[in-house]
Amino acid sequence: MQNILSVRNLTKKFGHLTAVKDLSFEIEKGNVYGILGPNGSGKSTTLGIVLNVVNKTTGEFSWFDGNTSTHNALKKVGAIIERPNFYPYMTAIQNLKLVCKIKEVSEIKIEEKLELVGLLERKNSAFRTYSLGMKQRLAIASALLNDPEILILDEPTNGLDPQGIHQIREIIKKIASQGTTILLASHLLDEVEKVCSHVVILRKGEKLYSGRVDSMNATHGFFELKTTQKEALVAYLKNHTSFAEIKEDKSLVTAFLKEEMSAEVLNRSLFEKGIFLSHLVKRKESLEEQFLSLTNNQSN
Repeated sequence: MQNILSVRNLTKKFGHLTAVKDLSFEIEKGNVYGILGPNGSGKSTTLGIVLNVVNKTTGEFSWFDGNTSTHNALKKVGAIIERPNFYPYMTAIQNLKLVCKIKEVSEIKIEEKLELVGLLERKNSAFRTYSLGMKQRLAIASALLNDPEILILDEPTNGLDPQGIHQIREIIKKIASQGTTILLASHLLDEVEKVCSHVVILRKGEKLYSGRVDSMNATHGFFELKTTQKEALVAYLKNHTSFAEIKEDKSLVTAFLKEEMSAEVLNRSLFEKGIFLSHLVKRKESLEEQFLSLTNNQSN
């Protein structure tokens, strides 16, 4: 897989504060990456460094083949890392024509990008008449005018209502489906789970996890069980090598798996032991539970 961005041992200090600490990760072509973490975790600082608007303290990063200067590489990057800054009395078309002049790219793609973000019908409306969600969509259209190989978005749904959030997420998926690599920073677990294939989790500038979203969520799940023979059930589960942890809460027994097992297999095994269940449900641990477990296990 072709590397778009390589970050190696990146550190950024602001006086005594270390905003990013020894951070390394790779962005490969054709994926949607999320940098996930609470406010103050170093997400925006990391994006600022690779976009050359924040100076690194130590470490390295390289774009594409590693032989391209950052200045030239950024011509193949589209980015929105601050609130969109357009002229309020100019129309969408006029604002994007100005962006084309600044970026020194052709105006030929303007209507195509406006259609992609669902603003073609409002192309002649003044920017000041746009809702916050429409302004954000226009910013995405603007960032796509040079047909970038990677689109970088910092908290793309911040401040939007549920409809606006849904529209932005659908646009991100559509852009990704057309082959553009995407890197987005977010503090929203839900956002990363819904739109990203890969995630880098940061806490206080340090990487806690890097990899596929589905791998992070690839626990073997757990069973929720009820029976009138609770003591016998708990004893059986605790002696079984397939289970990692057993929790008891009144009548409910929760058994966490450390290897794959179907509900049918468990039910049959218990039946053969003379243990009859009144309730059997198999569940997966959510990404939220995984995330909380991961961050709570780190020292404060």
